[in-house]
Amino acid sequence: MLTRYDQAASRAAAQVMGQYSTSFSLATRLLRGRVREDIRHLYAVVRIADELVDGTADQASIDAAAALDAYESAILAAPEKRLHTDPVVHSYAITARRCGFQREHLVAFFDSMRADLNQREYSASELAKYIYGSAEVIGLLCVQVFLAEETVSAADRAAMDRGARHLGSAFQKINFLRDLGEDSSVLGRAYFPQAAGGALSEAAKSALIADIRRELAAAEEAINLLPLSARVGVRAAADIFAELTNRLAATPAAELNTTRISVPNRTKAWLAARAVRAVRAVR
Repeated sequence: MLTRYDQAASRAAAQVMGQYSTSFSLATRLLRGRVREDIRHLYAVVRIADELVDGTADQASIDAAAALDAYESAILAAPEKRLHTDPVVHSYAITARRCGFQREHLVAFFDSMRADLNQREYSASELAKYIYGSAEVIGLLCVQVFLAEETVSAADRAAMDRGARHLGSAFQKINFLRDLGEDSSVLGRAYFPQAAGGALSEAAKSALIADIRRELAAAEEAINLLPLSARVGVRAAADIFAELTNRLAATPAAELNTTRISVPNRTKAWLAARAVRAVRAVR
């Protein structure tokens, strides 16, 4: 009976990912076996925390800060219990135990989520700290998932961790650019210091695009080191976000305040197929 509940909880976490992200859903389908399930479990927890601070709690007339504190406590304690009535917490606990998640990574993540409740503008150093907690540690947790049943050298592990941080940071900055208008007008946030108090200039946008491309390039070595169970999915995600970067680069900075740029589903499918062919070619 417990195995059946485990499976039901895992499907619930997968539904959270499917509801919120077509890009990550597609890339995650290219992961293999337990890795695919574990990434879905982790994503669901991250998404729920993000929802709490992005207005969902307020719309439900719930104290967002108290809800986030309670959720953090539940997630940090989750691995200690074998059964949870919340299916997402239950599935996450299975993954956290199997993969050996480090508590400090989860604490850093929730610290960044907590900043979203009150902070409206960020200095360069504050933004770096926010991105570390909101994105880079998620990359590090993903590496824990990818290597849970693998043995790698210390040098390769260090390279994969560096690459995961670069990729997480790049993904977060891409999302900030894509959501520039909504973050400003709906949530009242300006993550980029260059956009504080007004729209992003063309020069500032170009500098950010260059920074994103540098981080995507820096992650390449790590992607090629990943086990095959993870490599195709990560390659597809990186390629989809690189295409989104190209589309953002081609969009005038002034339009980013009113237009949310995306990659068509047909293009995402083509990029995913290309990732499969590319990985097979170098096996």
